[in-house]
Amino acid sequence: MGSRCRSLLAALASAAAVLTTAGAASADLAGVKARGELRWGGDLQGGEPYVFEDEKNPGQLQGFEVEIAAALARALGVQAKFVQNDWSNLVPALERGDFDLALNGLEDTPERRARILLSTPYYTYGETLTVRRGASYTELAPLAGKRVGTLNQTVASDLLRAARAEVVLYEGQQEPYFDLVKGRTEAVLLDHVIAERYGCVLPELTCVARDVARGHYVIGVRKDDAQLLGAVNESLAALRESGELQRILERWKLWDERQKTEAAPSASEPPPTERRFVAGHALLFLQGALVTLLVSLLSFALASPLGLAIAALRLYSGRVGRALAAAYVELFRGTPLLLQLYVLYFGVADVVRLGPITAAVLGLALNYGAYEAEVYRGALLAVPAGQTEAARALGMSRWQSLRHVVFPQALRTALPAVTNDFVALLKDSSLISVITVVELTKRMTILAVELRDWITPGLLCAGLYFAMSFPLARLSRRIELRLEAASGRTAT
Repeated sequence: MGSRCRSLLAALASAAAVLTTAGAASADLAGVKARGELRWGGDLQGGEPYVFEDEKNPGQLQGFEVEIAAALARALGVQAKFVQNDWSNLVPALERGDFDLALNGLEDTPERRARILLSTPYYTYGETLTVRRGASYTELAPLAGKRVGTLNQTVASDLLRAARAEVVLYEGQQEPYFDLVKGRTEAVLLDHVIAERYGCVLPELTCVARDVARGHYVIGVRKDDAQLLGAVNESLAALRESGELQRILERWKLWDERQKTEAAPSASEPPPTERRFVAGHALLFLQGALVTLLVSLLSFALASPLGLAIAALRLYSGRVGRALAAAYVELFRGTPLLLQLYVLYFGVADVVRLGPITAAVLGLALNYGAYEAEVYRGALLAVPAGQTEAARALGMSRWQSLRHVVFPQALRTALPAVTNDFVALLKDSSLISVITVVELTKRMTILAVELRDWITPGLLCAGLYFAMSFPLARLSRRIELRLEAASGRTAT
């Protein structure tokens, strides 16, 4: 039996080794040709003109980088296959072997050159500063201490940090300009490709004509795949010489004077210093944890009485009140919290302009109010009808019987579920990063990508969440025991 176990373990280890080796080697040139497809990673959320879905033909991709990827694949004699991935995590996903190339507005920086191999540039972009019409900002220096929008893991975000601006990070390309129009930020700094399509076209905004800086889009390849990089560079050179690259850019109205300037090599730049987790990072984590805890406490302080009111309305009001309460519960339970946050922050901004923290607190409260309503409704139904009847027999009004008899017993019954919901809300607060709130999880992902280390930031993040939720669970249990003792019951 022992020899069979050892044989089985050896077989499993061999299989794991084969899979690991296959994954590691799958991105090299021979692997690409053997597979018959060139997998390239990008993010559809980046939208036009990079890579996006055709409105008339859902599922079919368009964009100038789609055409470049197809041209590179043809040169290699294979088919191009797109792999969806979050843009800020393109480099880690490439290193994992999720795809062969990272091709989606990837900027040439010394940090990226230290991690992966980068191709020769296929596009030159300019960093464009966009401000509200009439604003006097024409450069970054006067924006120190001001809220300026951009995307995470970009050269623009690095430039803003160097200028000591308050960097506001977004997930998509349209949202920064929307917030700028609404006055939530003072400016936006992004590549001119994005600014010209999403910012400069808005009548409320204007773009500074001079580029704040210039850079290059390149294709990322894993460190071990130098052969593939050589083939990609040869193919790009052929696309330039044949004029196909220029024709692609012209079709997407991207060819300009910037493309006529020869790209300066970045390989000669000094390598970046190795980033390590330091005490300053821990302080930022504590700040993110404080934001998470503050938003969660405020949200639940609103959600709990809201849920109790809705439950009472659903049980003790007339037909219209019951219908409205039921509709509220089904609406907020039946739609994603993420969607509700988007609607609350961006969708109703023309009517009510909420700040990020206010929108986060209100969004979580409205969502969890629906869940708390069902918890309290169940707890209220668990109170024996005889309790209400006895209270009414003693001359109490309906409101008095609810306040002094029914609600106290229901709250004791609901306490475990309410505690569980608060812990769930604490974790769901990680979604508020989509409306520019940098809470604990967002802080962790930003640092993890910068450090190329998901273990240390991840463990610290998990530890802080546990440190916030566990004491509450213990406090809740202690209150529950006291309530049970006061009622003469024995705790289990």
